[in-house]
Amino acid sequence: MVAAVITSVALPSSKSSSSLPHRSSLASSSSFISTDKISFKKVLPQCWDAISTGTRMVSIRAQVTTEAPAKVEKETKKNEEGVVVNKFKPKNPYTGRCLLNTKITGDDAPGETWHMVFSTEGEVPYREGQSIGVIPDGIDKNGKPHKLRLYSIASSALGDFGDSKTVSLCVKRLVYTNDKGEIVKGVCSNFLCDLKPGSEVKITGPVGKEMLMPKDPNATIVMLATGTGIAPFRSFLWKMFFEKHEDYKFNGLAWLFLGVPTSSSLLYKEEFEFMKEKYPDNFRLDFAVSREQTNENGEKMYIQTRMAQYAEELWELLKKDNTFVYMCGLKGMEKGIDDIMVSLAAKDGIDWTEYKRSLKKAGQWNVEVY
Repeated sequence: MVAAVITSVALPSSKSSSSLPHRSSLASSSSFISTDKISFKKVLPQCWDAISTGTRMVSIRAQVTTEAPAKVEKETKKNEEGVVVNKFKPKNPYTGRCLLNTKITGDDAPGETWHMVFSTEGEVPYREGQSIGVIPDGIDKNGKPHKLRLYSIASSALGDFGDSKTVSLCVKRLVYTNDKGEIVKGVCSNFLCDLKPGSEVKITGPVGKEMLMPKDPNATIVMLATGTGIAPFRSFLWKMFFEKHEDYKFNGLAWLFLGVPTSSSLLYKEEFEFMKEKYPDNFRLDFAVSREQTNENGEKMYIQTRMAQYAEELWELLKKDNTFVYMCGLKGMEKGIDDIMVSLAAKDGIDWTEYKRSLKKAGQWNVEVY
């Protein structure tokens, strides 16, 4: 019997969360129909619909031959079959429309982050982990059209509405004061965050294969995100836990670490908590809120600080062939994570730099930082 469930989740308000558990347990999911609520209809076991709007080494004898050796195709551990790249280029972008655009950070958060959904009518066939380019309207100071900016896609290949006809982004509005004391607004981020439903958007791509999901549905996938670096992992997690696929059912372990400055900056918190509640054996969730949390030594809780609490467990996972690490967000976290791994690897007589290189070669260590 098919069960229909309606969920309605209020977005973060100006009031910060009163407490944040050390290990979060969980709550609800989303598509966006207004600026103050997330509302969804889930028809189980179907996907979510919107109410509205090692290579083996062998030895052989050397032989003299006049034929070229056969090319050995390297087998990838990622799901790259049929991946489309650069279907739309800057000179001939796809024109989509903004369907929804809503702020997903609290009023007291240090900066605004918006979730937006664009129509594609299925013309921009992307995969989880890819990116699209956006060309903002207008011209630059030289009178030329603005150049595209790349953004990680925040929706699964089916899109937030489950019909493969939309693409979603998670964008932080860039506003800063320069050396002259002038307020500077990022061209593309402000263009996107200010979009109204119905507005046209010039889209390029899709691009990228670095962050594609593993083929193995029984894999352990460790996801490390800061801020809007959460985008590709939201796309992973929707496919794993919010959708039904004939050729894919996730039975492994997904472990997400999300680092933000304040609890009102936690992105998609309700969605992730709902996943944890529904799939406690397959999903682990850890937040690192740097301005509100500290570790036992009183140090600020950055993403690497939170990871350090599970260092031994993470290292054991990294020794397995079916563990994949994905890192997306601010470049600074990469060094902090390396620092943790160096000492752990050394205990086993392993050089971390070399080991990480081997992980990258095998597609098990994937980084997209800025």
